Amino acid sequence: MSATTDHDTGHLDDPTTDPFDVARSAAHHLAQVTGIERHHVALVLGSGWGAAAELLGETVAEIPSHEIPGFSAPAVAGHVGTTRSVRIAGTDRYALVLGSRTHLYEGKGVRRVVHGVRTAAAAGATSVVLTNGCGGLNPAWGAGTPVLLSDHINLTATSPLEGATFVDLTDLYSPRLRALAREVDAGLDEGVYVQFRGPHYETPAEVRMAGRMGGDLVGMSTTLEAIAARHAGLEVLGISLVTNLAAGISPTPLSHEEVLEAGRAAGPRISALLAEITRRI
Repeated sequence: MSATTDHDTGHLDDPTTDPFDVARSAAHHLAQVTGIERHHVALVLGSGWGAAAELLGETVAEIPSHEIPGFSAPAVAGHVGTTRSVRIAGTDRYALVLGSRTHLYEGKGVRRVVHGVRTAAAAGATSVVLTNGCGGLNPAWGAGTPVLLSDHINLTATSPLEGATFVDLTDLYSPRLRALAREVDAGLDEGVYVQFRGPHYETPAEVRMAGRMGGDLVGMSTTLEAIAARHAGLEVLGISLVTNLAAGISPTPLSHEEVLEAGRAAGPRISALLAEITRRI
């Protein structure tokens, strides 16, 4: 299979195509261009988390994501359009760092949203770290606060699973990996992440609804990837960066620039945290 974007996009979106075949093709391409036969852990870097790749270890290869079968360039400011193979410092293990995330609101289909985690599993990874920037419902979590995901509520009205595919989502966000993260930072709080479709921000009424449903964080990514990762056999760790208080809680109107600025301010601290957690996985 060629690595041209248009060809692979159409192939992945063809309902007669097995999306896992495209993931295996992407993993094969990665092995060829990086020279790394197996990646042990994968990271999906959301808003504010991009600098973590620099601290993980030595980057042995960096590839424009759209050159990999099934991937496309990012459509959101603040997201990195490259995929990296990184040798984790002090180990003989490799991390696959996915900087190009496709969001459901882009209209490219659910298969494309979860293609990254399926590729990671095909590339040999046994665990994945999903990160995001989000709105917080807890006033004590100021901008720049990292929060472990303990569970999620999927309000996208869709699933990455096709057909009669029944997957248990109990403890979807690994208790073992959350405990490991708290070994790095004992002060990490946990919360339930609620995904809306976006791309508009939530209304104050929707935020109140999310809170009454048991949510602590609101955003536009992660849950579909987590479901697909569980289906693919990956152990999942989710970490949110609170970039702003959610609508109705925030005293000011929400803006994407606010999200980016909070990510920039928190970047060095959260990147070091993520790098140390990944080294221990």
